[in-house]
Amino acid sequence: MSNATQLIHSIPTDPLTGSVSVPIYQTSTFVQEAPGVNKGYDYARTNNPTRATLESIITQLEKGTVGIAFGSGLAAIDSVVKLLKAGDEILAVDDIYGGAFRLFTHIYEKFGIKVNYVDTTNAENVFNAITPGTKLIWLETPTNPTLKVSDIEAIAKIARAHSCWLCVDNTFASPALQQPLALGADIVVHSATKYLGGHSDLIAGLVVTKEKELGDKIKFIQNASGAILAPFDSWLVIRGIETLNLRVQQHGRNAQVIAEFLETHPSVDKVYYPGLKTHTNHEIAKKQSKGFGGIVSFTLKNDTEEAATAFVTNTRYFKLAESLGGVKSLLCHPAQMTHKSIPSEKRRAAGVADSLVRLSVGLEEVEDLVADLDQAFAKLEKKNLVTSIPA
Repeated sequence: MSNATQLIHSIPTDPLTGSVSVPIYQTSTFVQEAPGVNKGYDYARTNNPTRATLESIITQLEKGTVGIAFGSGLAAIDSVVKLLKAGDEILAVDDIYGGAFRLFTHIYEKFGIKVNYVDTTNAENVFNAITPGTKLIWLETPTNPTLKVSDIEAIAKIARAHSCWLCVDNTFASPALQQPLALGADIVVHSATKYLGGHSDLIAGLVVTKEKELGDKIKFIQNASGAILAPFDSWLVIRGIETLNLRVQQHGRNAQVIAEFLETHPSVDKVYYPGLKTHTNHEIAKKQSKGFGGIVSFTLKNDTEEAATAFVTNTRYFKLAESLGGVKSLLCHPAQMTHKSIPSEKRRAAGVADSLVRLSVGLEEVEDLVADLDQAFAKLEKKNLVTSIPA
């Protein structure tokens, strides 16, 4: 079965009515035949049929055994960290999402969970950084926002050899492009807010595990902590998954054109996109993914917040906003937005420069998007904030 067919037919018809759209069970509780005797549902925090359908779908798509749906991507991440105890260590990718950094550093370090950050683009760095206390290796691949790519299969082997769990944030790729569990990871997390939902109209998170025992532990944590996804939002994610394959393909086609445009622009210093042959781990991206995604980042030759701010406030079709993965093109300035919680020296050391701009390339006609970026560069030129474009 092809990936596109699997995506569509992972969504079941309703066995009760034959509805081709999954019903929304907007209920808090369920009638029981006798104490503890029910139809598989007793209280909606513990389980809900709409949420259960989404969990089944994402489990199929990620080739796992257990899926759990949360109220946000960060709630999903939080549930994984709760597998650990005081004295345990996390080995995390250095170019990490600002929200994950904030959670790790400001919430869990005070409970005795230490976090070590390393450049995971070279698996040898991971091997060298593991300590006897390391219990969890945390990857984003591609990373947010510099699109670093790590070799999931190689790092999974290191994790197994050291009895660590490997968790991969698969938000940027989505299961339409990349399936980390099939490459050896133990846990996959998603901000379903992004490509899985796909329409910038919900907040959601997902966790999928390779082994049932581990999934059951996270499911227990969810029920005990209460960070569930509501029925309507579960339905919205299911609806988004129906068109995931088509959207991701077009996002990728548009992103490739834009990355190539930026690579030749005289005002641009560096372009970060796994689909470019100049990308450090382009070949690894080709090996483990079916495409390169819809996120492109770049830095300006004038590496200042002033230049970046002027750029992101002068586009027409690219709207300045947090988040990514929706139909409409968005852009942001990570240093002042998504990664503001990371200290500037750590942020710069990980490659997130002051002028770095992240593009979430949408589904508009790519010629219009290129023209939009071009006119924004021209406005910066008039303000003497970027390198002059030769006549």
